[in-house]
Parts: sequence; structure tokens; C-alpha cells
Amino acid sequence: MKRAIIFAYGLIAYAAFFVSILWAMGFVGNYFGLRSIDSGQPAPSAVAAILVNSLLLGAFAISHTVMARKGFKSWIVNYIPPAAERSTFVLVASLLLLLTFWQWQAMPATVWKVDHPIAAGLLQVSYWFGWFMVFFSSFLINHFDLFGLRQVTFALRGQAYQPVRFRTTILYKFVRHPLLLGFLIAFWSAPVMSEGRLLFALLTTAYIFVGIQFEERDLATEHGEVYRRYQRSVPMLIPHKGIVDEAALAPRRPHTV
Repeated sequence: MKRAIIFAYGLIAYAAFFVSILWAMGFVGNYFGLRSIDSGQPAPSAVAAILVNSLLLGAFAISHTVMARKGFKSWIVNYIPPAAERSTFVLVASLLLLLTFWQWQAMPATVWKVDHPIAAGLLQVSYWFGWFMVFFSSFLINHFDLFGLRQVTFALRGQAYQPVRFRTTILYKFVRHPLLLGFLIAFWSAPVMSEGRLLFALLTTAYIFVGIQFEERDLATEHGEVYRRYQRSVPMLIPHKGIVDEAALAPRRPHTV
């Protein structure tokens, strides 16, 4: 019964992630007819909108960063089954994202607009390419492990968890963080950039660069010189070097950010 409950919990967390990521794609790009970044709850003033939106994204960023740290993981498993730790991380992050989308204060005034139809179309293609990179990168490092389903499946079977081997396949041969690069591409590919979308892009970009520093530190601590060689061989976000040698890979890539 305990195994079944843990597995059901993992399914609920993954469902919350799936809903939040689908809403995110529509929210940022003003697609799907859902409440979006430019059609959210109107704010009484620009100052109020900036404050509320910053607090919403700040709550997500702080919790996401704290819960991804090794110290927090070691602490939380004193109170929940270890197999549910990743699902808890996913569930909290997803709920905070949903709260952000629900309570976002619209700032629809236009900052810039791309009028040329070809350029605007290319930016829309770039937007969806960014989201494709996010999903594709997650599967390259094991999508279901990243979002907690693999852990609860091991628990359901009564098996010990087997960590995912640290490897760099396809996109990870060219940049160390293709998943985060996908987010950046999606957030900045805007034919029409409103004040609200610009605020969202600026704040999330700042968080991504801060989060990368924490992740890089954790990975270097975990893998030592092997990961430092990977850092020297492969750029962080912008591809401009050669391909990493698979022989230099560490046993696994822990999930941090």
C-alpha cells in the first residue's frame, strides 16, 4: 500500500507538471486562449504589477533553488520517503508556476513590435523551437527521472533506485545547459514584446543565470575534475567549441536546477 501511495503521488506531481508546462507555453506566448501574460488580472498601477509579478516569480525561484540543493534533499527525506523527494520538488514548483499564471498582473503596453511578416513568423518559429529544445533536452537526460516518475516506479517495484548515468548526448555535446537555453529562446522570441512579457523574460533570465551557478557548483563538487574538464570543453549556453569526449563522462548527472 505504501508503494502504491508513493507511485500515485508521483503521478499527481507529474500531472501537475504537465498542466503547468502546457499552460506556460500558452501563457508566455499568448496562445491557446488561456489566461496569458498579457490578458491576466489587471493591476491598479504599473508599480503594483511589477511588485506582485516579481514576488510571484521570486517565490518560485527561491523555492526551486532551495529544494534543488543537496542539503535540503538530505533534510526532507527525514520526513518523506526518498522515492518521493523528486516528485515533491516537481509538485511544489508546478503549483507555484500555476499560482504565478493565475495571479499574474497584466502589463499589456507594447515595448516593441516586429511588423515584417517574415521576421515575425521566424520569431514565432523560434518560440516553439525553444520549447522543443526544453522537452528534447529533458529526454536526453531522462525525462521521467527528471520529473520524478522513474523514482516512484522503482519504489512501486520494491527496487533500489538506480541513478541516471552522467552522459552528454546530442545537444549536451555542444552546450552544458540546452534545456535552459531552450527556455531563454522561448522567453525572448516575441514578435510583440509587452511590458509584462519583458519583465517576465528579464526576471526568468536573471534566475536562470543565478541557478546555473548553483548547479555548476554542485556538479563540480559531485564529479570533481571530470566535470571541470567538461566545463572547459563545452560552453555553458552558446555553442562555440568542439564536442566533448564521451570517455570523460561522470557516472551520472544529478538533478539540481
